[in-house]
Amino acid sequence: MGIAHYVIIACGLAMDATAVCLGAGATGRARDGRAAFRLVFHFGLFQMLMPAVGWLLGRGLVGIVHRVDHWLAFALLAVVGSRMVLAGLRPGDDDAPRGDPTRGWPLVALSVATSIDALAVGLGLAVLDVAIWLPCLLIGVITAAMSWGGLALGGVLHARWGSRMEMAGGVLLILIGLQILVSHLRA
Repeated sequence: MGIAHYVIIACGLAMDATAVCLGAGATGRARDGRAAFRLVFHFGLFQMLMPAVGWLLGRGLVGIVHRVDHWLAFALLAVVGSRMVLAGLRPGDDDAPRGDPTRGWPLVALSVATSIDALAVGLGLAVLDVAIWLPCLLIGVITAAMSWGGLALGGVLHARWGSRMEMAGGVLLILIGLQILVSHLRA
């Protein structure tokens, strides 16, 4: 496998994190530079580390991890997305953010949920006997860059439509979780 293959894999893996960042930016939940940095940094970090963890697990656990990874990702995204939808239904100041997904357990849950597929990729790379450090680095950097772009685009949407995008962001997270679940169940 060459660098071009790793870049394509990294772009595919970064799509979930980018979509979550789009939702976070559109709802105004990552308003300042520090919050945006935390989100982008953690998504890139988790995407970088998960293939290494998968690679280290090796061949012995491929079947076990593959049987539950999609359920875990779906559950995490559904919980966070449902909380966003419920918060969007509550009356209140339309411009005030209703929680911060860039801190605490929501940040960890989103980081894990969007990087579960990277764990499976790491398992696959172990089976192929591929050195893991270059793919990990590329996956992390590309995820961070694409996530930053998602936040920027989401910020444009938030500026146009305000925090009404919160429910749409929550639905987006739930749909990402469903897409992960359905794609794994069909495979």
